[in-house]
Amino acid sequence: MKVRTQARREAIVEAAAQLFQEMGYERASMNELTKRLGGSKATLYNYFASKEELFTAVVRAHTTRHLTEAATELLDQDKAAIRLKDKLLRFGERMLAVLTNDSSALSVYRMVVGEAGHSDIGMLFYESGPRESLEKLSAVMASAMDRGELRQADARLRANQFLALLTAEIEVRIFYRNSPPVTPGRIREMCECAVNMFLTGAAPQ
Repeated sequence: MKVRTQARREAIVEAAAQLFQEMGYERASMNELTKRLGGSKATLYNYFASKEELFTAVVRAHTTRHLTEAATELLDQDKAAIRLKDKLLRFGERMLAVLTNDSSALSVYRMVVGEAGHSDIGMLFYESGPRESLEKLSAVMASAMDRGELRQADARLRANQFLALLTAEIEVRIFYRNSPPVTPGRIREMCECAVNMFLTGAAPQ
């Protein structure tokens, strides 16, 4: 029985991330990854059964892990006596910090956008993190509606609307070749703007 180690798994994910960024999802292959890593393809498949599974691991490690953690924290905070505004601000700051200043995350996003029209990469990406985060954010919205903090509406729609406001000022960055970093203070300003607009529009009448 072959022994798998966490260090080896992480090394494979890091090498795969570089490969996907260089070649794109469609052209990248397990054969090429094996060449770069050394060893046998059997060893690689001992860790990841397919390229799809490997891509999911790359997405979670480089792009959606922080988003998932932020959404989980948001759901945990929903059980505590914390204002909805403060919960959303905290979530927004963690999310925007990754989307604005994490070069690896931006590279993966660009690859997904570029190839989504002719492969399953878009849905693989969505199922690797954004879907779970959206579900958790929707649960927070539904809970806020039950408490009378938000007007009754479709909780999932409200979650999507909030995310759209949150990313309104940064979406264009995905098209830049070299995006300048965004300061924590500027991130805070963008989050406060998004949260205030959202709460104004979704507040109980």
